[in-house]
Amino acid sequence: MGKSRTKRFKRPQFSPTGDCQAEAAAAANGTGGEEDDGPAAELLEKLQHQSAEVRECACAGLARLVQQLPALAGLARRDAVRRLGPLLLDPSLAVRETAAGALRNLSACGGFEVCDDMVTKDIMTPLVVLLKECSAGLDSNEMSLQEKKDQNRNSIENIANEAVNVLWNICECSSRAVSIFNKEGCLEIVLKYLSRFPTNVDLAISVAYCLQTVTEDNPELLKSFSATALNVLESALLSPVSSMESLLLKTLVAGTIWNLKDIIPCKSQAEIINALLKILSEVLGMDAGETVIQMKETETQRLKTAAEAEEILENTNGDDLIEDDEMEGISHKRKIRRKTFVSDLLPPTDKELRETIALLTAQQTALEIIVNMCCNEDPSDDEWEELSSSDESDAFMENSFSECGGQLFSPLCLSHEVHTALTNYLIPKKIFEKTAFPNSIAVDLCSRNPTWKPLIRK
Repeated sequence: MGKSRTKRFKRPQFSPTGDCQAEAAAAANGTGGEEDDGPAAELLEKLQHQSAEVRECACAGLARLVQQLPALAGLARRDAVRRLGPLLLDPSLAVRETAAGALRNLSACGGFEVCDDMVTKDIMTPLVVLLKECSAGLDSNEMSLQEKKDQNRNSIENIANEAVNVLWNICECSSRAVSIFNKEGCLEIVLKYLSRFPTNVDLAISVAYCLQTVTEDNPELLKSFSATALNVLESALLSPVSSMESLLLKTLVAGTIWNLKDIIPCKSQAEIINALLKILSEVLGMDAGETVIQMKETETQRLKTAAEAEEILENTNGDDLIEDDEMEGISHKRKIRRKTFVSDLLPPTDKELRETIALLTAQQTALEIIVNMCCNEDPSDDEWEELSSSDESDAFMENSFSECGGQLFSPLCLSHEVHTALTNYLIPKKIFEKTAFPNSIAVDLCSRNPTWKPLIRK
């Protein structure tokens, strides 16, 4: 592995305010290199404040600020990574979560150079400690009150999710980070998080993304996979599909297992390949256009029902409050304030949109996995020149046949097991169908709704 690694996925960003659009942050904070130094300096200074609430707000502000490219240079000059790193182990859980969120956005928006600089500035040390402490915290049963324990567990899982995303971002860009992942035994930690997929699919998906990254071209890590570790992956792979997000999880786990093919016994490879391609076939077989239409209709009906219920509640409260003209004016103000407050609490990414995004991402991931199955390694120019001659190509096929113990390869260098499974599950046909122009009704629905419009690109 070289110094940097090729990014394969565009990941979502952390948003402490519920608004994960960089444009919103730019509008709030302004743009321009010199102007960004002002808020950056102020926020970084507040990271050392004695109040946990102030530190948390400062981290949240930085999480928004780093989404502006002009701000990155100023933050680098002011050594933001070294200042945020210690807050991953802050006594306040809320500060830990927002600090990890700021580093998550920094690593996602900064690219290779920023991620490599984060490793140079030893961000992996507090990050690994945080991951270990979260793992221990999830196992702890010292909380006396069940309600308090559940609340604490949710906070720890949220922190773990942010930390895993930081780990994924950095490992995808830096081979040094991957080496630290190997040496520090991070595999066992993240697999424990993955095992929580029945109750926290978001955390499991983050881990699955990370695992798919660190298992790629990493023979050192493959030696660490025990039977127990493989069982965790198998459980997630064979779990029932309860949502589009669980479908995405199964797809990502399938990609991880494909990366582990070198440690899978030969007698089990045909069965494993068949299981993987069955899942990928199911993912590609789903009609994304129809899903968009159905999910948008569901969202519209849900919002309509919620609005009607709120109106009934407001009318009931209004009847009780309106006694005279003065009280009527007060009641009207209360109605307006209540409506604004409720709308502010609505999540920026509703469940129907999340489900749709999960399906589209699963299909994109499935296609990438199939490409990896068909083209394991990029041949060099010399290899292409060698294979261009029919005589040399025939010799290559004969050598491949003998070197692989008689295993049959197709002209595309596919093993017999992969070729058979691709054919049996009609993978080529389903891939060809994905080249068709998207459902026009679905595209129109997305184009008329700002929150759904980004799906057109997918």
